[in-house]
Amino acid sequence: MRLTRVPVDAPLAPGARVALPEDVAAHLQRVLRLQPGDPCVLFNGDGNDYAARLVAAGKRGYEAEVVSASPAAAAESPLRIVLLQGIARGEKMDWILQKATELGIAGIVPVSSERSEVRLDAERAAKRLAHWRGIVASACGQSGRGVLPPVAAPQALADALAADGLPVARFLLDPEATASIASMPAPVAACVLAVGPEGGWSARDRAQLEGAGFAGLRLGPRILRTETAGVAAIAALQARFGDLG
Repeated sequence: MRLTRVPVDAPLAPGARVALPEDVAAHLQRVLRLQPGDPCVLFNGDGNDYAARLVAAGKRGYEAEVVSASPAAAAESPLRIVLLQGIARGEKMDWILQKATELGIAGIVPVSSERSEVRLDAERAAKRLAHWRGIVASACGQSGRGVLPPVAAPQALADALAADGLPVARFLLDPEATASIASMPAPVAACVLAVGPEGGWSARDRAQLEGAGFAGLRLGPRILRTETAGVAAIAALQARFGDLG
């Protein structure tokens, strides 16, 4: 029987008692009908799974006691991919984050650009970031990952390109490019993949990306939507250089 994996934002160690997040507790109670004494698995992004059992359940919330620790079942991919994603609307962005996480993405940088249809003020950006990080944590729980890929705060494309820490190998999805994943000659250990929003990258966006060292990469003869393109490219890169196959 596969046990429910529960994300928590707290240090974990055998013997510790942990209060579970309110939304998680509600799911355990209303959907899974778990009761005190039932087993579950906790994880906090440190690479381990923590076998636990519920010790309290009620109006004041849920608590679990950690029994033991072991490495997470799903190993991290040897290929580190950072997704530079043009912010998409609503459920499209949620889907991108969920599937990219399941496929082993190492980090996500949401960016706004000239053709972005989503504009976020500071308050909305903070709410969306918290929501996106929850999507990623849930996807890690479902897929067995023990490491939470970081989701950066939404930012302008120019700011993201000026920041430190992006891998040196940089690719821009472009249906008119001549290079493809299949034609990449050398093994790739880490890369950043830029995927435009619903309206695609503008000429100015493309100039910024190319100026920052991004090379065009073609996925095939068909033009894919933003919610399809990045996921397809991640899967193809993982099959070629990572751990899918």
